Amino acid sequence: MNFLNLEYLKTGNSRQLLAYHEIRELKIMELLSFYNPILTGTIPIDIDIESSDLDIICECKYHEDFARDLLQNFGAEKNFKLKNKYHQGLKATIVNFSGLYFEIEIFGQSIPPIEQQSYRHMIMEYKILQNKGEAFKNKIRALKKEGIKTEPAFAKLLGLEGNPYKALMKYELNGEKTAIT
Repeated sequence: MNFLNLEYLKTGNSRQLLAYHEIRELKIMELLSFYNPILTGTIPIDIDIESSDLDIICECKYHEDFARDLLQNFGAEKNFKLKNKYHQGLKATIVNFSGLYFEIEIFGQSIPPIEQQSYRHMIMEYKILQNKGEAFKNKIRALKKEGIKTEPAFAKLLGLEGNPYKALMKYELNGEKTAIT
């Protein structure tokens, strides 16, 4: 699966198709193309629930410029909020706003998106879902509906101990190392 190109959403389920149209309508990928945006999270891998948002990660070397571009392009959107915080020891600039169908979060750090935690977790979860099948996917959704976050839900079903975010990244599938380091 090529998650770097949104075209896969066009042949997905109804929510993936809706996400595709929302992102295209708002021109998110075009307006943020300089920042190498990638859609991550539960919607691309089909384990989203009604409250799931669209998570778009970006690479921003200069947070002030990124914040200015976000404000310029999306500042008029409903419930627009911009904040800076540190995530995994790196500064992050984050914008949240409401689209027509989804809540949207745009997240920028100074590392390439494919190296960011969100993308790496999504890839690992996708591999596990491909191996475990539809019943496992439905159990993940059920746990999410109970309020359990994605990585802890995977850890629970897989019997992983310790920090679910770290344990998931070291998971071995059928005795094969699938760990993403």
